[in-house]
Amino acid sequence: MNKMAIRKSRLGWIVAALAVLLPATSARAQEQRKVTMRDAVALALQNSRDLALARVQYRVALDAAGVDRAAFFPNLYTGSGAAYTSGFPSIGGSPPAVFQMNYNQAIFDPILKAQQRAAEEHARTMKLEIDRTRDDVIVRTASSYLELAKVRHSLELLRSEQASAEKVLEVTRERVQANQELPIEVTRSELTGARVQERIIKLEDREEILVQQIRNLTGIPDTQSVEVETGEPSFSTDLPESELANLALQSDRGIQEAENDRQARQDLLHGAKLGYFPTFSVLGQYSILSRSNNYLEFYKDFVRNNVSLGVQINIPLFSAKTRANVTLAKSQLQASELSLGNKRQEVRLDVQQKARNVRELDATREVARLDLKLAQETVEMTQAKFDEGRVTLRDLEQVRLDESDKWVAFLDADFARQQGQLTLLQATGQLAKVFQ
Repeated sequence: MNKMAIRKSRLGWIVAALAVLLPATSARAQEQRKVTMRDAVALALQNSRDLALARVQYRVALDAAGVDRAAFFPNLYTGSGAAYTSGFPSIGGSPPAVFQMNYNQAIFDPILKAQQRAAEEHARTMKLEIDRTRDDVIVRTASSYLELAKVRHSLELLRSEQASAEKVLEVTRERVQANQELPIEVTRSELTGARVQERIIKLEDREEILVQQIRNLTGIPDTQSVEVETGEPSFSTDLPESELANLALQSDRGIQEAENDRQARQDLLHGAKLGYFPTFSVLGQYSILSRSNNYLEFYKDFVRNNVSLGVQINIPLFSAKTRANVTLAKSQLQASELSLGNKRQEVRLDVQQKARNVRELDATREVARLDLKLAQETVEMTQAKFDEGRVTLRDLEQVRLDESDKWVAFLDADFARQQGQLTLLQATGQLAKVFQ
């Protein structure tokens, strides 16, 4: 083999090696990429099936309103057929035609117009359903993300606590063997270690569930690990309670749906009242008749091509159904107005309760923070005493166990406060602004 062939062979091996190593390196980099909470929310909004379904339902509502609206636009039909007639040539009041074209358009029909407006109000309600679904997706994704960060931090603390519990157990066994402790202390230390292990197992199971939830929400593949950031987001608001209530009344989807329903009921009532007035429609017809249906026997002059164009006016003289429709529309409007008033009162009370709940959670978190700070200062003080030989290793590890417990309690209180803030932002319509 000459030198040129050897060089080509080596170059081929290098290219092949790079082709194998580069995808692996790229895959590894992809698997270790961290996902911020803003990225997770953006992916969830992009891949949410619930949000896609809400958009399709909104499209269906718009199309349904278009069906009612079509009655007020020109409608042209054509067709052909054949029929056997014995006697006067008529099928349904019209003579059978070889070719026929019909035109109709409603000009003034208050009942149809009211149904159209009610369908349009329903479409607006379905548009609100898109916004509600979007906020639900944001809250679910953010809550799962925050809880996963909390669970992983808690697992780190509990594994450190497990190591401390093992040291305490080891020291306790040595002291029991030296007749410096009662055997019951070994059981007590074993119980402490078993409790820590139980909490670790539960948190590990919860971690797997949360990771799967985030994958389902965001569409992150199984080949990519879900690495969350530990930075603490801020969802707090400094608005007074009265302003929060006003924001909730303006942005609540339930109130807006109730207002749309009331408007639809008003349109139906207006249309029902106009049912006492005449309706106007434009009609037209062109037909080509044949000589095969005995027309000459019944008509003195037979014309094969026939054109009819005119206006149809229906004048109601007495209509019990119209009166019943008006009565029904009035009762439905009254029920809708009462429902709207109740909904406004419920929303105001609900946002006030959420705001108070956030204040209570803030206070609980502050207590947990100070409790943790006290535990940390106790560890520092005990460490100094241990360095001076004034306390034992068991005493030091015991205060470290207590510090880990306080850490976990603080993380739980902080997560509860974040959840409360998220629900308050959702109730006041400020959630989407945070994740813009």
